[in-house]
Amino acid sequence: MFKAHNKDFHFNLPTSIELKLIKFSYFFLALLFLSCGEAKKEKTDEVQQTSEQTENTATTATETKSILFFGDSITAGYGLDDTNEAYPAVVQEKIDSLGLDYTVINSGVSGETTAGGRSRIDWVVKQDLDIFVLELGANDGLRGVDLSETRSNLQAIIDVVRGKSPDIKIVLAGMQLPPNMGLEYTTEFKQLFEEIAKKNDIAFIPFILKDVGGIASLNQQDGIHPTIEGHKIVANTVWETLRPLL
Repeated sequence: MFKAHNKDFHFNLPTSIELKLIKFSYFFLALLFLSCGEAKKEKTDEVQQTSEQTENTATTATETKSILFFGDSITAGYGLDDTNEAYPAVVQEKIDSLGLDYTVINSGVSGETTAGGRSRIDWVVKQDLDIFVLELGANDGLRGVDLSETRSNLQAIIDVVRGKSPDIKIVLAGMQLPPNMGLEYTTEFKQLFEEIAKKNDIAFIPFILKDVGGIASLNQQDGIHPTIEGHKIVANTVWETLRPLL
């Protein structure tokens, strides 16, 4: 009897182990599929999260607004060791200190006349702009260019910018000439900017070199281009008109 039971035991033992192995295999496979499913879900969540972060970054970049300074050597920072010391960069510092989402673009070219600005404005406005600061005309005046030509060029530049988008806010920087250019010419030159600003209903800076022009300590040796301290004052003058537009 004992032997018979012993025989039965040895006969059933492999079957029991096989069943346990089969059950374990099913359990292992189920666990494997479950793990793969979780890993796939985690990977999908990770990709989705990365995609959302990219979209948010793109949205933020899109929301960043641009201010373009379109001018001559004053805007370009002629004579300075670093263009980051020119007034557009100082304006950027003021913007950053207030946490405003604007990027300043310096498009100043030394020696630029209104005619030169008119010839390159089509290329400049290809980029997205929110505010356009026009600072040209000084070189026209110093060269005695006919005022009708200066007026025509400035108006043409404004028309191109508005043609790009009527929503772009335009700021015109006025300029004045030294008295040795003649009373009639200097007077009409000054009025020219005022009239254009009024005609186009745009923001106006009466004299961009206010409190700087003619002051030796705030200008370089040529007596025309501002020093670093001069540019800081110019930036403050520009800021008075620009700040309400932001």
